[in-house]
Amino acid sequence: MRVKLTLIVVMLAMLLLGAACAAAPELDDQIDTIAQPYRFGLARWEFTTLFGGVKNLFTGRGDGNNADPAQVQEYFEITGRVRNLESQIAAANHGDGQGEAASLEVELSSLEEQKLILQDGVRRTIGRQILTVLAEEGIFHPYYECTGLKFNAPPLAFQLEKPPLLLVVSPRQSIESIKQVPLVQGVSLEEQETIEAEVDALGVSSLVVSLGGIATYPSFVSDEFGLRFALSAVTEEWLHQYLTFKPLGFLYMLDRAGIRQDYEIATMNETLAGMVSKEIAAAVYDRYYNTLNGDDGQEASESGFDFNAEMRDIREMVDAYLERGEVEQAEGFMEQKRQYLASKGYYIRKLNQAYFAFYGAYADLPAFMNEIGLEMQAVRSQSASLKDFLDTAASMTSRQDLKAAAG
Repeated sequence: MRVKLTLIVVMLAMLLLGAACAAAPELDDQIDTIAQPYRFGLARWEFTTLFGGVKNLFTGRGDGNNADPAQVQEYFEITGRVRNLESQIAAANHGDGQGEAASLEVELSSLEEQKLILQDGVRRTIGRQILTVLAEEGIFHPYYECTGLKFNAPPLAFQLEKPPLLLVVSPRQSIESIKQVPLVQGVSLEEQETIEAEVDALGVSSLVVSLGGIATYPSFVSDEFGLRFALSAVTEEWLHQYLTFKPLGFLYMLDRAGIRQDYEIATMNETLAGMVSKEIAAAVYDRYYNTLNGDDGQEASESGFDFNAEMRDIREMVDAYLERGEVEQAEGFMEQKRQYLASKGYYIRKLNQAYFAFYGAYADLPAFMNEIGLEMQAVRSQSASLKDFLDTAASMTSRQDLKAAAG
C-alpha cells in the first residue's frame, strides 16, 4: 500500500505541476515553447529522487543521524549568514572588490560545509517533530482513518533545497491563474524577464515567482527564510499531498491539470493548507524551540507603513478597473503603486495580474485576505479542533459549501 500511495502522489504531482491549467490549446503550446529551454524536468527528477535514494528521504525511517533543537536553530542561523554573505559577494563583485569577494567566498565555503554536515539531521528532526504534532491533533491519512488505523501517509518526505521557479500566467482582463510552468532553479533574472516579455507578447500577463516550497514528492522546501517558515512550509506541502485524497484537494488537482477549472476551489485549497500548516508549525516551534535563545533566520520588519492594508486596497481597485474592462488603466495603476511601495521600502519586481493570481490564492495571508479567507476563518472559529476544521473544509466541493459552513 505504501508503494502504491507513493506512485499515486507522484502522478498527482506531475499533473499539478506539469499540465496547463486552462489556457487555450494554441496559447498553451506557445507558452510551452517559450518555457521549454528552462523547464524543470519533473518526471525525470521524481524518478531519480524516488528510485535513486528512496531510503534516505522519509522521516522516521531507520536510525539516521538526528539533530537536537539547538543544532536545528544553529542550522537556520548559518543559513541566514550564508544569504547575507552571498549578497555581500555579489555587491563586491559588482564594485570590482575582487580581494574582498575572495575572502568572503572562503567564509561562505566554510559555512556551507557546516550546513551540509547538519542538514540531514535537521531534516529528520523537524520532520519527526511535525509528525508528532500531527498525530496529537489526530491528523492521519484519509485511507488509514477510514480503516481505523493511524498512519501518516503519504510518508513525510522533503528536501531542504531551493525549489524550482514557477512561471504563472493570467489573462489581462481578469485575475486568474490559467497556466503554471515549473522552471529550473538557475534561471537568471535577465532570463526570467525575457521569458515574461515573450509570454506577455501573447496578450496575457505573466510572472516568474520564487517559491518557498513546492509539493513535489518529496517536497522541495527552502531553508532561506528561517526555521518558522520551514516548519510551516514542510507541513503545508505535505498537506497538499494529503488533500489530494479529499474532495477539495482532488478538485484542486483537476483545476491544476486543466480538467475542471475553478479558481475559487484553488484558493480554498491553498488557504486551508496555509491555515492548518501555520497552526501545526506554531505548535512545533512552541514545544521545541521557544525556550531557546537566538535568531531563527527571519528578519523582522520595523515600519509604520501598513503594507497588508495597502495591498488589499490595490487589489480592490484593480478588480474594479478590470470589471469595467479598463485593462490598461489597471496596469498603469499597478505600476504606479509598485513604485509607491518601493518608496516605502517594499520592492516588488513586477506587480500585475499574474502576481495577484498567484499570491491572491493564499487568502490566509494578511496582504491577500479576501472573502474566502474570512469565511475560512469563520469555519475555523466554529470548529471544535484543528482536525475538525480540516475535515470540514476538506470535504467541500464548492464555494457555496464554504459560505454555508461559515454561516
